[in-house]
Amino acid sequence: MLTELRMQKINKTFASVRANIDVDFDLKKGETHVLIGENGAGKTTLMNILYGLYQPDSGTISIDGNEIKITCPADSIKHGIGMVHQHFMLVENFSVAENVVLGNEPRKGRKLDRKKARQIVRDLCARYQFNLDPDMLISELSVGKQQKVEILKLLYRDADILILDEPTAVLTPTEIEELANIIHTLNSEGKSVILITHKLREVLTMSSRLTVLRNGIVTGQMNTTDATVTKLVNMMVGKNLALDVNIPYHEPSEKVLEVLDLSVRDSQGHYVVNNFNLCLRKGEIVGIAGVDGNGQSELLEALIGVRKIDSGRIIASSADISSATTLERISQGISCIAEDRHKRGVILEMPLVENTLLGNYFRPPFAKGIRIDYKATRKVTEDMVGRYDVRTPSIDTNIMWLSGGNQQKYVVAREISKPHCILLAAQPTRGVDIGAKQFIHEQLVKERGEDKGVLLVSTELDEILALSDRIVVMYKGGVSGEVTRCDANEQLIGRLMIGQHEEG
Repeated sequence: MLTELRMQKINKTFASVRANIDVDFDLKKGETHVLIGENGAGKTTLMNILYGLYQPDSGTISIDGNEIKITCPADSIKHGIGMVHQHFMLVENFSVAENVVLGNEPRKGRKLDRKKARQIVRDLCARYQFNLDPDMLISELSVGKQQKVEILKLLYRDADILILDEPTAVLTPTEIEELANIIHTLNSEGKSVILITHKLREVLTMSSRLTVLRNGIVTGQMNTTDATVTKLVNMMVGKNLALDVNIPYHEPSEKVLEVLDLSVRDSQGHYVVNNFNLCLRKGEIVGIAGVDGNGQSELLEALIGVRKIDSGRIIASSADISSATTLERISQGISCIAEDRHKRGVILEMPLVENTLLGNYFRPPFAKGIRIDYKATRKVTEDMVGRYDVRTPSIDTNIMWLSGGNQQKYVVAREISKPHCILLAAQPTRGVDIGAKQFIHEQLVKERGEDKGVLLVSTELDEILALSDRIVVMYKGGVSGEVTRCDANEQLIGRLMIGQHEEG
């Protein structure tokens, strides 16, 4: 198999942080090559250099033996390299067709040729077996379909090398299988895929070869057939990790959260949560499972107060908070790890120390009378960063400059550090590496042991099964079933996720 791309001796430093140190990476035509490593290991930095978003301090890039210069994404696209970022770059109120051709539109006179744009999308969908309607708005699509639009954008621009950054972080198991089939089709057409992921199962099933980075240095490169989970973990973190979560027996006590006949509508007036009932007790983890788009997100938004409820009641610590503001709910002891950290969890353009004030600014030690006590805020932030191993040059660094996994660790640290009796944990390990994932799982179990009620919402079935004392499965906004830990298995939960209440 011919080597199509070669990156040699790539170095990149940000302030005092050496993100890439003499990194060598090569890609063969028609293969899928995985880049794996902990958060902050330098994976995305390396690919951002290849895509032209960053410039290397030193090193060379060659395609088919010819050295090339990439100074911006336009150069990268010209050389047949495209990138799908972890957070999609789509215009939500544009259609699928408009997003695919944006920046390289077919014209009819001075106007967009919409008929031709639609046909371009139909042809690409037929070729790659994508089930997409060219006229659907991006805002109406599931996350999995939005990802397909991003891939179509690259294929429309004739990309031969596709970089996918954490492509499965927000996908359901079914969508992950679909993505694997898409990657296989791309490889069969001679296109090469670089996959950045933390998920070891995907490393072992989706790739031909893999390269491991740790602290900016390549610690190993091998054929996937020679890889094992133990080998990969050791190369990623420099030691062996116990991958199983230890859940000691813990007797739950009184109710801390009740959701009674809750119904919620979307912006079009359709019910997305319908007569939903839930009970959460102190000292237990209740998992919410379900295929993405069955009301989980809207349920969490209703519980924290950012979405108005249509009917029903929410009782927290014996108080009716159905009409309470978000701030009143936080004061009532609800803490929330937001599903989308960029939309709800952090302000990217602000430093960590300022982000610590979100949901905290009104209470000690952050508030000193009517003023903010920045000395106390800095101390709390430093403590969180150290305790949760958030890798950042300093607490004064804007959070946008942290890797996605370190952003997530910071959000988890802040929310668990707040005074609370209820923790709403939505996708708490999205985009984090195996070491961080284990640490976050341990923190959730610790919360349970400290008599907190934890409501866990995750699209990762393994995570739900590993951590939950009880599992409530959502289907079309309602409860399709509830299963205890001892009775739960993948097959049963899978059937409930598609609305099958019984065998057969």
